[in-house]
Amino acid sequence: MPKGLEGVVAANSSICYIDGDAGVLAYRGIDIHELAQKSSFEETCYLLWFGRLPKRAELDDLNRKLAAASKMDPAIYDMMAKVPKAAPPMEVLRTAVSALAFYDVDSKAVDHASNVRKAIDLTSQIAMIVAAYDRIRKGKSVTPPDPSLSHAANFLLMLNGEKPTATAERALDVALILHADHEFNASTFAARVTAATLSDMHSAITSAIGALKGPLHGGANEEVMRMLFDIDKKGEDPVAHVKNMLANHKKISGFGHRVYHTEDPRATHLRQMSRDLGRSAEPKWYEMSARIEQYIKNDKHLNANVDFYSASTYTTLGLDVDLFTPVFAVSRISGWAAHVIEQLDDNRLIRPRAEYIGPAYPNRYLPLEER
Repeated sequence: MPKGLEGVVAANSSICYIDGDAGVLAYRGIDIHELAQKSSFEETCYLLWFGRLPKRAELDDLNRKLAAASKMDPAIYDMMAKVPKAAPPMEVLRTAVSALAFYDVDSKAVDHASNVRKAIDLTSQIAMIVAAYDRIRKGKSVTPPDPSLSHAANFLLMLNGEKPTATAERALDVALILHADHEFNASTFAARVTAATLSDMHSAITSAIGALKGPLHGGANEEVMRMLFDIDKKGEDPVAHVKNMLANHKKISGFGHRVYHTEDPRATHLRQMSRDLGRSAEPKWYEMSARIEQYIKNDKHLNANVDFYSASTYTTLGLDVDLFTPVFAVSRISGWAAHVIEQLDDNRLIRPRAEYIGPAYPNRYLPLEER
């Protein structure tokens, strides 16, 4: 049995297609490059949840529903205000999403229509939780959403307290599209396992957030940015710093991928976004990243993955490092919800077997006095 179930097909799914050898990622068969260039996060959500691209009236209806869902019971804000000031945003997000179930009138419902409605609600609410908690912990007032803005623009408004530039809005919108789904990754599989027990959407998404919190799943872009901060603080040459890390057997985060054997297709767009944002704000993070990428690619023959340039992109957008993984959840809720809907539309309890490697049976019980 392969460790970590590597290469094991656990179920059929019509949501996400990956060809690691060719560097292909597609949602419902549509290449991620087309979506990143032509689509919006809201349209991508519709594609994931309904299986096809929306017509204009359908997209307008979804936008209205997302805007209408951008509200939470005041008790959620009160809870976030009472947690320890040093509470990590991912832990607050995990707890707040679980608590949202208290205020859902159909919290236990697992039928298709209820799950779609919860997908819309949670997509709006997770963005609100992440932005609101960051302001609360900094002693700032919570910024209400603007129903006239896109999901990406609203998140940046709620986070920074001001309407973003068109460049910043588009950069985050593309980042949300790129992170929306990635087949049976750890958090998505955790969501499906929970949903398969006929637990509710909030429980499934809480499970997913718990899995994403682990450093082997989410958090690699945080390590990339901490490395860039360290280089900048010390005034070191980026390549020399990386060479020193490698000489001391330290991992360089943001390179290589368990699935892709060529460039991660998401990295292609994040590189461009990092460069474009740098030109309009602070170019040093992109420039440092580009030098490191070139060295690692030439010397170690490893490609940058989705995490490498998302670090400089998010920093230029004004996000603190410990918000990187929560922002991943702001996007991935769309994919998580799509998988929960798919799982419950044709459900079977997920209950794999284990290959026993313990003592041979029968292993005789020895009385205490004979041991």
